[in-house]
Amino acid sequence: MSPVPAMPAERPTHTLVLAILALAVGGFGIGTTEFAIMGLLPNMVDDLGVDIPAGGHVISAYALGVVVGAPLLSTLGARLPHKRVALALMALFTVGNLSSYIAHDYGWLLVSRFISGLPHGAFFGVAAVIAASLSSPTRRAHAVAMVMMGLSIANVVGVPFATWLGQQFGWRTMFILVGFIGFLTLLLIARFVPHQNVRDGASITRELGALKRGQVWMTLLIGTVGFGGFFAVYTYIAPTMTEVAGVSEAVLPIVVALYGLGMVAGNVVGGRLADISVLGTIYWVMGSISVCLLLFAVAVQWAPTALLFVFLVGAIGSALIPSLQVRLMDVSPDAPSLASSMNHAALNTANALGAFLGGAVIALGWGYTAPALVGAVLAAFGLGVALISGRMDRAATAPEKPFLAAAR
Repeated sequence: MSPVPAMPAERPTHTLVLAILALAVGGFGIGTTEFAIMGLLPNMVDDLGVDIPAGGHVISAYALGVVVGAPLLSTLGARLPHKRVALALMALFTVGNLSSYIAHDYGWLLVSRFISGLPHGAFFGVAAVIAASLSSPTRRAHAVAMVMMGLSIANVVGVPFATWLGQQFGWRTMFILVGFIGFLTLLLIARFVPHQNVRDGASITRELGALKRGQVWMTLLIGTVGFGGFFAVYTYIAPTMTEVAGVSEAVLPIVVALYGLGMVAGNVVGGRLADISVLGTIYWVMGSISVCLLLFAVAVQWAPTALLFVFLVGAIGSALIPSLQVRLMDVSPDAPSLASSMNHAALNTANALGAFLGGAVIALGWGYTAPALVGAVLAAFGLGVALISGRMDRAATAPEKPFLAAAR
């Protein structure tokens, strides 16, 4: 069953394409502000006079904003048209980033980054619901993946450019760039996203009902624990590449671009695979993340293999997102907005968890390869949660169609 009502068959294809484009531009801005700060981490801490672990807390503040904002703002917008919700969320996002630009001290920046993160999950949640409602039931995961493509492309274009811009003109200029992207997104959504009536029976109470379902929480736990490894590595990618792999700071835009290319590839493949089997994709991806991070800890000792594994970590990690997004909508069909937005709350809890644990092992003196080992363990735990969730499904209903026999 599709978690949201299908749109009329006569709706022209270009309506879907333009709507997805508008929403993906918003994802592009969100991805740029979320990830570019990681490449500019050394510049930021030098300017603010704090150490690297404290700089990681700025990243965690954004992630915590997502965790708080996803359920709160999605629930408050339950009785509003999706287009209006998307516009309001992007306006808040734009204001938050401009506040980060003018923040003159560490405390103000922490608060501004928290505010910037509030609309993140709720925006992706409502964007996924809009994309799924405009698409056929058999192409939902692909449509959702295309919305998320903005997030991936940000790591190919937006993040490297913002990193270069911050290195040349000061790390704060990144927030001006993101503010412009946010304003552009507002114009595109207003023009190209079609109006959709509020679903019959939509209410705050009904949306909150999603939180009563065990499988919703199991899926969120998969993302929180399993994806934490991705962020444990990515948060500290700049000092890891310069201190361990021995690349110069000038190469860092290429490093984040490789990560982004991997995320684009993983997003496309992950969306296709999720349309075949959601749980099967989750199983295979979680296991692959764990293995890849173990190998990354060794490969990062040499620049050529380090660059290769930067791409692979980005690809394998990003392949998980579409399947988690669709899984949440499937297990909560009557409250898709909240369930979908909670995926990004989970992923940003993973962001905060990964940044915290990665910073902790670095502070203990274990070196910049230690976060990858921590991440491998987290991914293994995520796979264990996914297997338990699949077992719960099989105990309640007939098993899902297997993907490479993984779903059985």
